[in-house]
Amino acid sequence: MEARFDLFANEIALKFAKRFAGAGLVIQQSPLPRSTQELVSLRASQINGCGHCIDMHTKEAVAAGESAVRLHLVAAWRESTVFTEAERAALALAEEGTRLGDAHHGVSDETWDRVRKHYDDDQTAALVALVALINAANRLAVIVHQKGGAYEPGMFAHALEGVEGVHGER
Repeated sequence: MEARFDLFANEIALKFAKRFAGAGLVIQQSPLPRSTQELVSLRASQINGCGHCIDMHTKEAVAAGESAVRLHLVAAWRESTVFTEAERAALALAEEGTRLGDAHHGVSDETWDRVRKHYDDDQTAALVALVALINAANRLAVIVHQKGGAYEPGMFAHALEGVEGVHGER
């Protein structure tokens, strides 16, 4: 099945994508570890069934040095021994923040306390923003049927060159 709509070929969608990328850049440049960013993005994308984002974040994680074992175990992180306590807290936040409709109170106090135990204010802000941003990205891609499989590491950043803040440009 082909994508329903090319978000990079429409002027309004492209303007939005550039601003969206700018928001993502704030998170990428934050003190939240890159590996945590990719694991959280991957887990939310798995929950939301977004093949494009699963493809992107798996390949970006590999390019950043993430191991195949850890990537294969993200979906079963609770039943795995390869994640740190901090990563477990971030993955729990990703799940609870993604499954808002499934949880009667959203993110639990227990999960929030675990996040705050492992992440400072800047990292927490980046983590919360990341969960919101990846869920929005998942919805964009799923709505237009953007499929996974063709993504190459760095491809998204390249498509959005010239965005304020990307590659030091305004």
